[in-house]
Amino acid sequence: MSRREGSLENPQADSSISTLPHLEAKIRQTHSLARLLTKYAEQLLQDYVQHQGDPFGLPGFSPPRLPVAGLSAPTPGHAGLPVAEQLQLDAGALAALPPLLDVVRRRQAELNPRAPRLLRRLEDAARQARALGAAVEAVLAALGPEPRGPQLEPVAATAAGVFPAKMLGLRVCGLYHEWVSRTEADLGQLVPGGPA
Repeated sequence: MSRREGSLENPQADSSISTLPHLEAKIRQTHSLARLLTKYAEQLLQDYVQHQGDPFGLPGFSPPRLPVAGLSAPTPGHAGLPVAEQLQLDAGALAALPPLLDVVRRRQAELNPRAPRLLRRLEDAARQARALGAAVEAVLAALGPEPRGPQLEPVAATAAGVFPAKMLGLRVCGLYHEWVSRTEADLGQLVPGGPA
C-alpha cells in the first residue's frame, strides 16, 4: 500500500508524520538563533563595558548583581524544571528584555553619543530578544497545549545618576546574555541528537 493510500485510511497518522519534521526543523532553527544571539550578547556585553570607562573595564572590578525591576536571572533550579516550563520562563524573560534594553539604549545615547556601534547593538538586542521570544513561543505552541506559567510584565527600569545608569545597563546586558544563553541550553535539550 502506498503512503498516499495509507493517508486516506488514517488521516491522523499522516498529519502527525508531517508535523514531526516541521517541529524538529522549528526547534533546530530556534536553537540556532539562540546560539547566534548568545555570541551577539557576549559582544554586546564587551562593547558596553568598553564604553563605560573606569572602573567598569578594570581587572578585578566585580559589580554587585543589582535587582532589575521586572526581570531576574535564571535560578539554579531552572535546569531541573520540565523543558516546557523552562521554555515558558525563557519566553517570559525574553519578552521583558526589550523595554529594558530600550531604556539602556536611550540612556547610553545621552552618556555615549559617539558610540554608534554600541547604540546599534543595544537596538539590535531588543529586536533580537523579541524575535527569539516569538520563536520560543512558536515552539511551545507546536509542542502542544501546556499550562501557561505567569507572564512577566515588562517594567521600564530607571536609574538616577550616571553611575547607577551605567550599573543598570551593565546588569541588563548581563541578563540579556544569561537569558539568551539559558534559552540556547533549554532548546538544546529538544534538538534531536542533542543532550537529553
